[in-house]
Amino acid sequence: MGTFIQLVIDGLSTGSIYGALALAIVLVNQATGLINFAQGGMAVLSAYIAYAFTQIGLPVLVAILIAVVVSFFIGAIVERFLVRRFERGDPDTAVVVTIGILTLVTGICAWIWGYNNRQFPSLFPLDSIDVFGAVISIRSLGTILAIILIMIVLQLLFMRTKLGLALRAVAINPESAALSGLPVGRLLMVGWGLAASLGAVAGSLVAPQLTLTPGMLDTALVYALAAVIIGGLTSPIGAVVAAWLIGVLENLAAVYVPFIGFDLKIAVPFVLVFVVLILRPQGLFGRKVVVRV
Repeated sequence: MGTFIQLVIDGLSTGSIYGALALAIVLVNQATGLINFAQGGMAVLSAYIAYAFTQIGLPVLVAILIAVVVSFFIGAIVERFLVRRFERGDPDTAVVVTIGILTLVTGICAWIWGYNNRQFPSLFPLDSIDVFGAVISIRSLGTILAIILIMIVLQLLFMRTKLGLALRAVAINPESAALSGLPVGRLLMVGWGLAASLGAVAGSLVAPQLTLTPGMLDTALVYALAAVIIGGLTSPIGAVVAAWLIGVLENLAAVYVPFIGFDLKIAVPFVLVFVVLILRPQGLFGRKVVVRV
């Protein structure tokens, strides 16, 4: 029982890393209709900004809050001067642009801070507690609770607030939104800014567990995209639940399924993606889109 609980908690902790990025991807998609491959790089840049403020003596919480604000403006500027030129054109071109931004941001981080591993201070205590023989890190529990809180806030934003409804309207049909009097350009900037701020939180939560490097979220971004596909592009709750599912099933399959083991556990999320795309293409929690012709 202790081993099982340990695997589940570790899986939830790892899944929370994927879920943090998945939430930012969902946020950008709901605000602009794009899949943002640059989200991992922007989260890493935000984590480096927070790290820089901790190095001048600021408490880690204050440094993260400053990074969140700075990241909002970075995200808004990226949308206004780079992404906007391609948003309403060919979707494939816009995707390539976000990949290019990912490469650019990663290169900037490496140029400024180098490729050496840097230890980011943890927002939570490093102590552990014992639950039925399983050693559970307080940092892991804190990360899980933080992701749950962010997930709830995003769900309420999109479903219960005027800003969230406006962002969704702009993403679905910008022409009709503009005719309705919505400031489309401003809302697109806000959407990217909010996603960048969320990336700052995600990067700051993840960096203490992975150590801070320019490419620390490259693998996590792949898992986050898998979580978005499984959970649904329209559902923050679905993205996080899918990320947790990936993390837990990976751990359980590695230990309890002999032919998978630790070498093949990376295939677990992609098998899930394959099954979900066949049975429910909109994702487990996604909404089916109906197009009138």
